[in-house]
Amino acid sequence: MGATVEQFNCAKSQMGTLKKDPGNEAKLKIYALFKQATEGPCNTPKPGMLDFVGKAKWDAWKSLGSVSQEDARQQYVDLIDSLLAPEGPVVAAQPTGRAATFDTLLVSTEDNVTTIRFNRPQKKNAINVEMYNEIIKALEESGKDDSVITVITGSGDFYCSGNDLTNFTKIPEGGMQQMAKDGGELLREFVKAFIDFPKPLIAVINGPAVGVSVTLLGLFEVVYATERATFHTPFSQLGQSPEACSSYTFPKMMGNAKGFSQMLLFNKKLTATQACAQGLVTEVFPDSSFQTEVATRLKAYAKLPRNSLTLSKQLIRGTEKERLHTVNDQEVERLVERWLSDECMQAIMSFFQAKAKL
Repeated sequence: MGATVEQFNCAKSQMGTLKKDPGNEAKLKIYALFKQATEGPCNTPKPGMLDFVGKAKWDAWKSLGSVSQEDARQQYVDLIDSLLAPEGPVVAAQPTGRAATFDTLLVSTEDNVTTIRFNRPQKKNAINVEMYNEIIKALEESGKDDSVITVITGSGDFYCSGNDLTNFTKIPEGGMQQMAKDGGELLREFVKAFIDFPKPLIAVINGPAVGVSVTLLGLFEVVYATERATFHTPFSQLGQSPEACSSYTFPKMMGNAKGFSQMLLFNKKLTATQACAQGLVTEVFPDSSFQTEVATRLKAYAKLPRNSLTLSKQLIRGTEKERLHTVNDQEVERLVERWLSDECMQAIMSFFQAKAKL
């Protein structure tokens, strides 16, 4: 599922808005990805030894080997996004008719596929409060548009690093009690948006996934992962407990009690291959062909009758929906308790202290 031509052209125009020089290494990579995306693999003779600039450009382009134009477009967009992010939020170029713009997401619809892309690459796509609200809004819009399927993926090298722990450092006037209450309500609505989403949801895991981005996968119809993806739910390590209905969906998906217990209780990190074997991931692809392989499948799904897919999902999810909402409520209540516990706060403080020493 590579970037669209529209997204590529948007990134190309945004390139000129960079305030700081990205450096020679980044500029060479930008050049190489642009050439690969527009012309394909390197097809020009190697410059002479005295043409240092030309040789450096040629080497950068040549190093991309047989990377497809579609994959190169995606890498180009991701690279420009990562360079722009520190200079301020990137707002997605929205297709005609889309009402909302987003600061933490890139949202686009093309060929009957709506793509919601986490867009905080400088923070490994960690979900802050703003991003939680924007994902809820994006799902609400996508559920009502004319697309057949909705895809969620990440910008840059990470899919999502889970909850942004700086959320815990912004104490409102009401103190910790108010923070925990507000956080619980936001999480409840966030997970509810996934439970109630009417169309097939497909996760395209382009890199490591952590925390809530992993536990949510039980609410997706299909999960595709690159071979370099990993899956980690370090709740116990942070003094917290599972969310996103994973206490219910993981045992159903993974079957083997030891498998999901190792993840949810003992912080075991799974490779993409292990996650697939456990039933968490649908299919794993080599990183070099990941975007192309996934795009082929998405295009095929997008040609299926929209109403048929929606009604079929309603039948399948209908028998479970009430149970999922109950589990969501129970998990949120337990998490609010955890957030107010000394154990949790000490664990989070230890995390920040360890990070500060790096």
